[in-house]
Amino acid sequence: MPGNPDPFPFQAPARLLAAVALAAAAIAGCASTQGPGPAQEAAMFEHPRSTIHRGDDDLLTGGLGIEGLRAMVPPAFADEAAPTAAELRRRALWSNWRGIADLGPLGGYGTLYGSVAAVPGREYSAYATVPGAAHPHRVLVQVPDAFDAGRRCIVVTASSGSRGIYGSIAVAGAWGLPRGCAVAYTDKGAGSDYFDLDAGLGSGADGRIAAPGAADLAFAPAAPAGATGVAFKHAHSGDNPEADWGRHVQQAAAFALQALGEARPAEAPFTFDNTRVIAVGISNGGGAVLRAAELEGDWLDAVVAGEPSVNVDGHGGRALYDYTTEAALLMPCALLAVDGVPQPPLLDQVRPLYEARCASLAAEGVLEATDTAGRAREARDRLLASGWTGPALRAGALSTGFDLWRAVAATYASAYGRYGVGGSPCGLSYAAQGPDLAPRPATAAERAAWWSDASGIPPGAGVGLVDPGIAPPDLTLKGLQCLRGLWTGEGADARRVRDGVAATRVAAPRAGLPVVLVHGLDDGLIPPAFTSAPYVAQARAAGRDVRYWQLRNVQHFDGFLPLPDYGARYLPLLPYLYEALDRVDAHLDGAPLPADAVIDARPRGAGVLEAGHLAIPR
Repeated sequence: MPGNPDPFPFQAPARLLAAVALAAAAIAGCASTQGPGPAQEAAMFEHPRSTIHRGDDDLLTGGLGIEGLRAMVPPAFADEAAPTAAELRRRALWSNWRGIADLGPLGGYGTLYGSVAAVPGREYSAYATVPGAAHPHRVLVQVPDAFDAGRRCIVVTASSGSRGIYGSIAVAGAWGLPRGCAVAYTDKGAGSDYFDLDAGLGSGADGRIAAPGAADLAFAPAAPAGATGVAFKHAHSGDNPEADWGRHVQQAAAFALQALGEARPAEAPFTFDNTRVIAVGISNGGGAVLRAAELEGDWLDAVVAGEPSVNVDGHGGRALYDYTTEAALLMPCALLAVDGVPQPPLLDQVRPLYEARCASLAAEGVLEATDTAGRAREARDRLLASGWTGPALRAGALSTGFDLWRAVAATYASAYGRYGVGGSPCGLSYAAQGPDLAPRPATAAERAAWWSDASGIPPGAGVGLVDPGIAPPDLTLKGLQCLRGLWTGEGADARRVRDGVAATRVAAPRAGLPVVLVHGLDDGLIPPAFTSAPYVAQARAAGRDVRYWQLRNVQHFDGFLPLPDYGARYLPLLPYLYEALDRVDAHLDGAPLPADAVIDARPRGAGVLEAGHLAIPR
């Protein structure tokens, strides 16, 4: 039956202790360059569980297939206030597939590239904690029944953005599972384990709502008496999870060795010496696997990073918090002077808000022009002068229209500063909201769906960003100025946030490790000029052989390509990522690594995506 607990793994204490000891030994001696702690770190896995996924509840899509994933409404819960673990898992798969992949009928997924074929097997999950962290991160391993024992392999990945544990299913699962590889996931200390401060309820190990004091509560924040609203791990754990991204990935790989030993005991032991490990991720997940690449030891065999969010010191690199807060303030005004902005968001609908931002920036002395058109050109030129490209500005309209810059800045300010519940220096908080945007307690149905539906950064899934400084005519200006000041200003809070940012700087990969980066040149959320290009320059300055594919007409969000205007002008990233994985896998068998390339991907217009549009180097 779907989601039935596996009656064998993790039931015998002796076997569990032996597996934990094996995983700990496997990563012993892998020194970390990320933060304090002993060079030898034993992975600690808690609340392990295992489930079987066969028949109409497979590993890759939970039985939904391509048509189920394309459905505009999520899989329903029989009881919306108390969904089962199987219902939550299926809905989480639906949500995360749609958030990452272009599943539109014109986009070619499942026919031209990628796979949604049913993959039966088992899942193993647990909580893992890096030394020094107050809260665990989730790890999950999918072991297909068709695991290739002759070419034993693990694909290890980290969720993109701040997504939950299935946040990289379309990236790593879709490539690794059909090839007979085990796939290991981590939510890298973020994820969708929201905590309802009003009710004192959070998520348990299987995603269902856990009562106060439950042993397997995924996240229980430290909160002052009387705290209300919603807390979530990325913003309120106090751990600055980004500083430990690489170690999160390493622990997920170690857990995969343990899970394989449980799933296939006749072929054990599984170790880093006898099992191929390839790391892959996109966006924040791409940044996480590059942080893993810098760790010492031969535990990792190759890395593919797509549109990675990395903080490179020098070579033109800029920290995410820097360019995000800059964009949040300037881009609404600047877009009024940018031609060919993709739709939606509809510029005519937001134009009054953008004009108000131009006026506010002039009143604050940031812009000098005396009319809206001149101010917009001035804001645009300032962004271009600071390293933004025209294509990145144009694609950045999506993040601006959906107020994504502010959402990211608020979460990361809290994470970098290690602020807990109620500690935001800008007074920002999170809660369910009424029609007037006033905070209110969440309903049982809203709370029950957070684990499956939330992206890990509100607004979304019924949780909003509460800003006490909102006021017309430029509603969000005051809060954004505060957030920007944490980067540009002085004082204890600014130093605290900047120290947190400094702890996330990426180093060059380990010598001899094959690394391939894939990044769209039109990326308007994580511009390659601030991330991938500086990373490649830094790595090569250190003598590392890193390969780099730069993709024309590719932006950040494959999931928005079903929107007609986006699909007509932009190509998906995922087919290039899958191709890069094919190449590094072949390289580990003796083939050469792919050469650097600037790929002239050709938009499909209103037609169906074809191989010629992608122009993948052969």
